[in-house]
Amino acid sequence: MSRQTISTAGAPKAIGPYSQAVSVPAGRLLFCSGQIPLDPASGEMVGAGDVRAQAERVLENLRAVLAAGGASFGSVVKTTIFLLDLADFGAVNEVYARFFPESPPARATVQAAGLPRGALVEIEAIAVVDS
Repeated sequence: MSRQTISTAGAPKAIGPYSQAVSVPAGRLLFCSGQIPLDPASGEMVGAGDVRAQAERVLENLRAVLAAGGASFGSVVKTTIFLLDLADFGAVNEVYARFFPESPPARATVQAAGLPRGALVEIEAIAVVDS
């Protein structure tokens, strides 16, 4: 199986042993690692204590990774949202809905005991690569 690692300066560098995304020819799928609210230029966390600001940055980072892999939000078929606190579900939904205005992908949302670097939200995605 041939696989291509996707990396872009438009999103923060991986802070562990994972890729921003991996593209595989079988099914033309793009598997995007979870993004947290790091500013790609500074590497610093944004929106301390503000889940809406963090969700916005996470989705902008995810947009960059998708684009680097030849995909877009319109081609995302599945996401997983990890929240530090499920009480933030509604706030994150408000931001998320702006990025997926029509035909949103399948999704799971889970509460995590902790997220990298103290993030309040992390989102991963699977997309079909655009032709």
